[in-house]
Amino acid sequence: MSSQRSKFPLTKGGLIAALDIGGTKIAGALVDQDGVLIHRARRTTPAREPAHVLLGAVHDVLGSLAASPLWERVGAVGIGSAGPIDLAHGTVSPVNIPAWRHIPLAESVTRHPDVGHRQVTLAGDAVAMAAAEHRHGAARGHRNALRLVVSTGVGAGLVLNGSVHHGLTGNAGHLGHISVDFDGEACPCGARGCLESIASGTAITRHALTLGWQAPLAADTAGVAASARAGDAAAIAAFDRAARALAAGIAATAALIEIDIAVVVGGGVAQSGEVLFEPLARHLRRYAAMPFLKELRVVPAELGPDAGLVGAAVLASAGDSPVPVVLGHGSR
Repeated sequence: MSSQRSKFPLTKGGLIAALDIGGTKIAGALVDQDGVLIHRARRTTPAREPAHVLLGAVHDVLGSLAASPLWERVGAVGIGSAGPIDLAHGTVSPVNIPAWRHIPLAESVTRHPDVGHRQVTLAGDAVAMAAAEHRHGAARGHRNALRLVVSTGVGAGLVLNGSVHHGLTGNAGHLGHISVDFDGEACPCGARGCLESIASGTAITRHALTLGWQAPLAADTAGVAASARAGDAAAIAAFDRAARALAAGIAATAALIEIDIAVVVGGGVAQSGEVLFEPLARHLRRYAAMPFLKELRVVPAELGPDAGLVGAAVLASAGDSPVPVVLGHGSR
């Protein structure tokens, strides 16, 4: 499915209804052809509640969007969800939403009474963000790109030969769960030394505390970043360790698929600025050592926290869902 297609499968002036589902929030928006969000809805994710409560929250967001007079202009629905996902069955099993295991999210959204005949397209949230940056952001004009998300976890999406790459099950680009430390700590996924266990915001904070960092206010990534900017040695070391792990993962990916764009980094940790990007660029020069990797750069994402919604709309706008089970009612 290419994110380079420029027209929605709609009449002129049509909109896409987009959902971005994560462990802390369920966001929705009506999105136009230029990736502009023109009507929003949002609910806190009841992540510890039973599955039906979670689905109810998703339906509430859809209902809020459908209550807009603009809803009649909506031609399709796109969903970006935390994963893992299973495109073949339209199901999701997000690691950070314990109550959802093999939940038929696509079918549930399809059956919402306001969705009607509209086609529903499901994708992983990092894949959706890659689509957004490819169409509207920092990866515009590049045929091969990696869009990295560094926040409470580490995710990624791939663009290969001009098309967003979902993979066989929809989980391609799970960079956070490649091992960069063979003898590292156990990861909840079952492996050891995963990139996420070193470079996520949670991991950065935890490592800084281990090194003796004293949180001036909140013990979180923003606090570590503030201390690093002020010259705190423990905070600087925690970010350096995370940047080194990220550089190793990025370089390995680039060596495998020859991405031709500076890697786009977004998410909460990326908001730390130069305390992340400076050591990341420095370590990348060390790990991306092959001649064909010499031009590899890292650049910030352009779309910010709305990237998941914009990307879900981009994928839905392509008009050919990779999920055979998520056709609208009128297509069954």
